[in-house]
Amino acid sequence: MRLKLLSPGEMSADQKQTYDESIAGKRGAPPAPMMAWLNSPEMARHATRLGGVLRFDTMFPAELSEIAILVTARHWTSHYEWYAHKRLALKGGMDPKIIEDIRDRRTPHFDDPTGQMIYDVAKSLHEGHGLTKALYEEAVKVLSVRGLVEIVGLCGYYTMVSMTLNTFEFDLPEGQVSELA
Repeated sequence: MRLKLLSPGEMSADQKQTYDESIAGKRGAPPAPMMAWLNSPEMARHATRLGGVLRFDTMFPAELSEIAILVTARHWTSHYEWYAHKRLALKGGMDPKIIEDIRDRRTPHFDDPTGQMIYDVAKSLHEGHGLTKALYEEAVKVLSVRGLVEIVGLCGYYTMVSMTLNTFEFDLPEGQVSELA
């Protein structure tokens, strides 16, 4: 860890307000990157609120939104993000084979066309820096405009999360070993 994370007693009033808001929300605990973001309290407040919306209040259940998050974590080789969201994906009902394929950079097989589309959009955003006209049109048909906006939001937000975790070298919990090479 490159950064000293503040305990609640060491936080300024602005930092503590954001910290308290995060633990009172649906997460029940502060998201790991927020602890770095607290060095910019206003950014931490807005980023944490956006993360809450994207994590809990999109039109997609966890089994589907976690596809975009795992593709993002794998793209950035974000060890902590992968660790955290693999558990959430499994808890949300994602097929372990899909998780393994994303981890190993193989294209997974999806029985659900929505899951396939989320995967295709996330991969295209990260590797192609956008969507082709054909992929865009198909994504709107399968996901709706709102759904596409939310997948772009998930990929963008979790890119910021992954960059934060990688930059400040967040450690995995004691006894955990990264699955990403």
